[in-house]
Amino acid sequence: MSNEASAAGWPVAQSAPERPAANIVEVSVSELAFALKRTVEDAFSFVRVRGEISGFRGQHSSGHCYFALKDETAKIDAVIWRSSFARLRFKPQEGLEVIATGRLTTYPNSSKYQIVIETLEPAGIGALMALLEERRRKLAAEGLFDAARKVKVPFLPGVIGVVTSPTGAVIRDILHRLSDRFPRHVLVWPVRVQGETCAAEVAAAIRGFNAIAPGGPVPRPHVIIVARGGGSLEDLWGFNEEEVVRAAAESEIPLISAVGHETDTTLIDHAADLRCPTPTAAAECAVPVRQELIGIVDGLSLRHAGAMRRHIDERRQRVRSAARGLARPQDILSLARQRFDMAAGRLTSALRANTHHHRHALTACAGRLNGRVLLAHCVRERQQLASLDGRAQRAVRRRLTDLASRLDTQGKLLSSLGFESVLKRGYALVLDAGHPLRKAEETRPGQEVVLRFQDGERAARIGGEQGTAVSPMLPRRKAREPGSSGSQGELF
Repeated sequence: MSNEASAAGWPVAQSAPERPAANIVEVSVSELAFALKRTVEDAFSFVRVRGEISGFRGQHSSGHCYFALKDETAKIDAVIWRSSFARLRFKPQEGLEVIATGRLTTYPNSSKYQIVIETLEPAGIGALMALLEERRRKLAAEGLFDAARKVKVPFLPGVIGVVTSPTGAVIRDILHRLSDRFPRHVLVWPVRVQGETCAAEVAAAIRGFNAIAPGGPVPRPHVIIVARGGGSLEDLWGFNEEEVVRAAAESEIPLISAVGHETDTTLIDHAADLRCPTPTAAAECAVPVRQELIGIVDGLSLRHAGAMRRHIDERRQRVRSAARGLARPQDILSLARQRFDMAAGRLTSALRANTHHHRHALTACAGRLNGRVLLAHCVRERQQLASLDGRAQRAVRRRLTDLASRLDTQGKLLSSLGFESVLKRGYALVLDAGHPLRKAEETRPGQEVVLRFQDGERAARIGGEQGTAVSPMLPRRKAREPGSSGSQGELF
């Protein structure tokens, strides 16, 4: 305390009895509080505290978190700033025993000291298991582990996507097992399988495989294998994170989980469409054995060939049995042949009789015909033709007369409705560039216009007043001579 006060530039009271109390320099409360703050921060700039979280109510509206760490006999206030909270691997939860790493500081407004937490981790396996169980119940309540959401893994995928470390033994085991059983096209998405960035990388890999468009330059996997070797609960914790579980549950591509050994269980196993105890088992579940398939196909081919032979033999036997009950072709055709011969024998006499009958009918008709009858028939036909010709000519003349009358009527109507008839009555048409002007508001002073009369056109200019037209080109009427009357006068 004395060092901090000296560094601050204000004297410190000494415990020596020879100095009177009246000589002690007075300090303000703020100076004392900030001196204590610097002393605590310098002495406890890095601490690791183990305790149980108490009073945690989630993030404040500012994004910061305020709670306390306690044990059986003591309690200390804790704060996690918003920037640090976003980087935490484990989020604080009420009642969870944790190990907090940070620094001590004081809050001068209330004379309290508190720990500013930078990192947070569960204290021991028990805390991890409690956090894991609570997270499992939460995700199960959301339906992410329901069996109805799971899809069937394809029997023989063409492309297999593998999410794992590219340098570990897991990828070699998977490739070796696939090569032994049924070689397939394998796409490896390299990720870290433990550590702080494990969860984010695995989730990004699953979503990345799902984002590949079918038919593109990179083939879209038909099944995804998320694999990792065995390890402790802390090593496998990345596969228990919510973002990994949600990515696995959202995957449209069937997903096989093969994390750890047979006894290891992570939350991604519950969300995956198929869980395998080891990465090698995942490769076995992904593809069948090629030789076994060849044997099955060969066996089916032999069975098919034998079944076809038996089927053909059975059909042949049935045809032979049916053929025995059929009559011979010559027996079936003998009756028809006899009828044909009898009809052929009657055909000659029938043709002769038909010819004789038609000859007699023709002779009878020819006897009734003579020249007078033919002439009378021709005269009647000519008279009918002449009558029709006259009727046609009269109809054409009537039609032409009717059309001419209608055309004359329309012409008179057009003449009466046309503007020329209006001009003949003394009116004039005002044109501007060939377009008629109907209103005075369409003109302007000084505008050049054309006046069309019955017998011709004259140019004019609009006067200064709106709507007044002056025609300088029209000759003015001569003034009457003095003494002249308004009458025309006499010819003689």
